[in-house]
Amino acid sequence: MLQKPRCRSHPGAQPDSGTSEEVPNGSGRPDAKQDTAGTLSSSSRLAQATPASELRTQKQLELKVAELVQFLLIKDQRKIPIKRTGILKHVIRDYKDIFPDLLKLAAERLHYVFGYKLVELEPKRNAYILINALEPVEEDGEMRGNQGTPTTGLLMIILGLIFMNGHSIPETEVWDFLRRLGVYPTKKHSVFGDPKKLITEDFVRQRYLESRRIPHTDPVDCELQWGPRANLETSKMKVLKFVAKVHNQDPKVWPTRYCEALADEQSRAGPEPSGSAPTS
Repeated sequence: MLQKPRCRSHPGAQPDSGTSEEVPNGSGRPDAKQDTAGTLSSSSRLAQATPASELRTQKQLELKVAELVQFLLIKDQRKIPIKRTGILKHVIRDYKDIFPDLLKLAAERLHYVFGYKLVELEPKRNAYILINALEPVEEDGEMRGNQGTPTTGLLMIILGLIFMNGHSIPETEVWDFLRRLGVYPTKKHSVFGDPKKLITEDFVRQRYLESRRIPHTDPVDCELQWGPRANLETSKMKVLKFVAKVHNQDPKVWPTRYCEALADEQSRAGPEPSGSAPTS
């Protein structure tokens, strides 16, 4: 395990800029516990085994696996088979030559991190489903994005984007990310219905998100922030752990965000009692 953080950057980490922190590539962590059954070493071997003409860095592979995991989690909300053609179109794209390896790494992460098993249904039809591989634990409920509503996983992803970007993010950047997961602002979604309405109206009305217009933007753009209900129903630490699990990292890899989340946890706990109450 990593040593106790001292709320400052460590060697190999992105410098604290007070804004967003880039998702690291998993390297520079020689003392990190490999609790995902060799996922990190597998991605390293995959990077080394790729032909020179198709060479990708380990960071690119880690991000692609994380993107694939998020896509599978979102698509599974409808509880219908996830087609391989959709995975290739929305996520894999230029990585088709190593699709089997990426799928294997994503399956490992889904199993060891989220407690899901990726199962192929009717191999000739190239369709997959996720089934529960572990008994759900109450503490893990929010991090798995599976609390009984199909929109919770999407909301956790958006809250993670906002937090990692420094507490606010332009709406256009949110849609740029969601398009990679097959969620478009102008297309009806099989799970979420009207995603634009869900995010910019429903989540805002429910006070999970706040939307503010960005001055001097043409066309008009808005920025999204956490709403008061998000602060009540979840926490910065829970969202950071969700992001970390998706990317197969320790939350401490993002020192600025981790220290902020830790301070938030302490403030939620309240001041410790100064002493015992007097007895009569």
